[in-house]
Amino acid sequence: MRTKEPLTQARFNGHSMVGALERVLVCSPRTAGWNESDYAAKWQQLGFHHAPNFATAQSQHDALCRELKSAGAELIELPPTPALSLDAVYTHDASLPTDHGLIVMRLGKTNRLSEGPHHAASCETLHISILGTITSPATTEAGDILWLDPKTLLVGHGYRTNAAGIQQLSSLLAPHAVEVISAPLPYGPGPSACLHLMSLISLLDERTALVDLPRLAVETVELLKSRRYKFIEIDPSERDTLACNVLALGNNRLLAIEENPTTNTRLCHAGFDLRTFPGSELCINGSGGPTCLTRPLLREDTHVGFVR
Repeated sequence: MRTKEPLTQARFNGHSMVGALERVLVCSPRTAGWNESDYAAKWQQLGFHHAPNFATAQSQHDALCRELKSAGAELIELPPTPALSLDAVYTHDASLPTDHGLIVMRLGKTNRLSEGPHHAASCETLHISILGTITSPATTEAGDILWLDPKTLLVGHGYRTNAAGIQQLSSLLAPHAVEVISAPLPYGPGPSACLHLMSLISLLDERTALVDLPRLAVETVELLKSRRYKFIEIDPSERDTLACNVLALGNNRLLAIEENPTTNTRLCHAGFDLRTFPGSELCINGSGGPTCLTRPLLREDTHVGFVR
């Protein structure tokens, strides 16, 4: 789906997670096969909490898309392909746009290996160039990746993104003067679960982060503090309902799921314009919140004249 006519200037960038969202790639449950019995039958091996309810998930995805369009974003639907799985709705993970082109991820979850090449092919039709591709034995998932500023990439080192993947990212970005910093991740629920760096932290603006503080490594906390980030902590009772997964829409606006009222109230009290949508089936069942469901391709550049 496209909600705006494409413009003639460059229609992709990266290096910010908080600028006003202008263009975003999404994948609906229908495209990911949630309505197909052969796909849906694999829910247990994919780590879903229960068999997916397609109608509810699609309705919740429609609500997500309405909020994104209301915020002024152009929506692009990932084209369907038989190689996708239920996890493809979580479009954030398979690619990393940069100001210099797309980096194609090699995901650590084996059923998702086809997603990176599919993102690459789809983005090339949008005239988004390819900067590089992560190759075996490396694995990287963009849910482990945070832009702290235009020249600093923080990458979670865990079960989905390994040391070889972090090294390949560093090699691809070094010619563009981008520093890649490794951030150790906790064991959490173990290797079969999906614990990304962005499960523990969401950047809300250029100096505010929503955090699951007890799960962040000391060195990550100290790094963020050294960069003058202020923290808003989630309510611990809302950890399993993805309270820390909040999408910055830019200009003080945030998008969260409605199932976390205490954390959402804290965000409102901090002065943010919070929008919500229901995420019981689409998000909580598959452990992927608003950031996971969106692959931003273009944000307003808020770093003109940036100096660290």
